[in-house]
Amino acid sequence: MKAAPFLLLAALAVPARPATKLLVTVVEQKSGKPVTGLKAADFTVLDDRTPRGVESAEFSEGQMDVMLLLDTSLVGGVVQSRAANLIDQLQPKEQMAIVSFHSSADLIQDFTASHELLRRAVASVKYGNSPCVLDALYAAIDGGFQGSSFRRVALLLTTGFEGPSRTSEREVVRLARRNGVSIYPVYMVGSERSMLENLARQTGGASFNLRDMGKTLNGPPGARIFEVLRSHYTLTLSGNLSLGEKLKVEVARPVKLLVSALPLE
Repeated sequence: MKAAPFLLLAALAVPARPATKLLVTVVEQKSGKPVTGLKAADFTVLDDRTPRGVESAEFSEGQMDVMLLLDTSLVGGVVQSRAANLIDQLQPKEQMAIVSFHSSADLIQDFTASHELLRRAVASVKYGNSPCVLDALYAAIDGGFQGSSFRRVALLLTTGFEGPSRTSEREVVRLARRNGVSIYPVYMVGSERSMLENLARQTGGASFNLRDMGKTLNGPPGARIFEVLRSHYTLTLSGNLSLGEKLKVEVARPVKLLVSALPLE
């Protein structure tokens, strides 16, 4: 009986097993709805083709700090009207900042919970020059979320065209992962679809084609987009891993799914 305290202290002294966390977003490709109810066994994680064990999968719908990047290039007026519907989706305590971009990126409204201030900022933009999407993303993510309190989301509202950016996709993805930012492109045309989908897939985000959504939704897309933004899984992987750039997460389901992942520190 006297050994019990010693055994208790010994148990308390055993360090917790190291683990690695992943933020994962899972969306039905056809409907665009977030997929809920998945368990750890439903996920397969490959790190440069090496399987990694998934110990747990926790679904959550958390608050966010959203940076809305608004295309203000020569063709950007096509998507400006969509911004108001996205602003309307903000819940109490959530904040949004607005960055306008064309050949450069400019912060036109810092983080605020005021829908009115955000609408005024959108109404004040002037359009011109070529859209440099990758340059704008890099500039916005690089230090743009320093005062954020919740999950970091870069919501990219773009026509879908890309201009002469000096920044590469790889550089944007690396910076987003380093800063814990998920990228969610919302676009009108598919000329840069591959690039936009890749940015989302490698940062725990999702991409939305407005024309495709118009065929399946009866109203504005903002509610569906924010439903996806708020829904994600946190996977716990076995071991303290340094995950590489060729990270892939799969989910075995009979329907086609879009699955993305963001390593968490």
